[in-house]
Amino acid sequence: MSTSSGFTEAGLGRMHDVLARHVDSGKIPGVVTLVSRGDGEPHVETLGTMRHDGDTPIQRDTIFRMASTSKPVSISAAMVLLDECRLRLDDTVEQWLPELAGRQVLKRIDSQVDDTVPAKRPITVRDVLTSTFGLGMDMTMIGTPIMGALFEQGITPNGPVPMPEPDEWMRRLGTLPLMYQPGERWQYQISSDLVGVLVSRVTGQSYDAFLRERIFEPLGMKDTGFWVPGDQIDRLPPLYAPDPATGEFQVWDEAEGGRHSSPPAFAGGGGGLNSTADDYHAYFRMLLNHGVHQGERILSKPAVELMTSNSLTPEVLAARETLARDNVHISFGQGQQGGWGFGMAVRTYRGDYAPIGQFGWDGGAGTSTYADPVNRVVGIVLTQVGTTVPSAIQLANDFWTTLYQSLED
Repeated sequence: MSTSSGFTEAGLGRMHDVLARHVDSGKIPGVVTLVSRGDGEPHVETLGTMRHDGDTPIQRDTIFRMASTSKPVSISAAMVLLDECRLRLDDTVEQWLPELAGRQVLKRIDSQVDDTVPAKRPITVRDVLTSTFGLGMDMTMIGTPIMGALFEQGITPNGPVPMPEPDEWMRRLGTLPLMYQPGERWQYQISSDLVGVLVSRVTGQSYDAFLRERIFEPLGMKDTGFWVPGDQIDRLPPLYAPDPATGEFQVWDEAEGGRHSSPPAFAGGGGGLNSTADDYHAYFRMLLNHGVHQGERILSKPAVELMTSNSLTPEVLAARETLARDNVHISFGQGQQGGWGFGMAVRTYRGDYAPIGQFGWDGGAGTSTYADPVNRVVGIVLTQVGTTVPSAIQLANDFWTTLYQSLED
């Protein structure tokens, strides 16, 4: 039997049963999922509890730490600036980010940080927006001098001390050499945080304020932001980072008094947002509608096409695919889409049930958000279990597997 939503009843029933199996296993305290197709009503599932040791049920309006699923949303601020010709893709970034002028580049990835050659060319806006400006997090390179220096400078999220305010963050970034020549290699994370600094320097507004004014408020994303106000903090569950050896639940971040309970010094586009299933649905449906939300244009159609298309050259794409494939055992299978657009993965080969062209990303706090223009589908799965263990990623994989079986032909 079919439903009015574009999904079959049998398929949605299977999805519910698979999600319930994960919650009943005791490894996932709670989960919220949302699926929608075209302009149909979204189908939402809420299972389990806010705490692993409590009985308060998780709800449709529960607020989650979006972690790296912030990236596909936070990049939209830069797309607004491209639309308004306040940024150009191939302008160099030095006029706004003078700390990145005159870069030195490591001779080899395992070189000492002073064993460098001059950069062949300056860093461009395109390099920053496509995560190819030359610096990033690479967990396969732990132990190299440059990764040691990155952690020491405190410019990566989730360190023992939160990241400093943007100007100090930029100063520290400017003390480091690049790992690769600009444009040479896709690299994770730091670009997404750098976008926020770029946006705030171009606009003269805080990144937070610009995103609120131009993206969140027009889309009705009332529960999305870099911190959760005190009168709403009871809607935020703790974030668990289970012990990788035993699976035992450990609280990595409490809601009250935690990292998301007050405005951060650094609003990190790479992983700082908090949001709900319905807020994220509004954003991803806007992308599927070519930049329009309820008749109002948020982004131009070509801006959406650009951010949701693969931006990587064949050489850079091959390196990203190799990185993902060789480390699939470490990532529990994340990152296997091939391509990358602006702030998000874009599927360039058929590697699972999703078609080529699907775009979105996953988050280390147990979140996964994608849209698929072929089937006009949005899927969102939100938990409070970090990816120190595979539980949340396995749940997300099963969610996508059942979602694609649920589509009406």
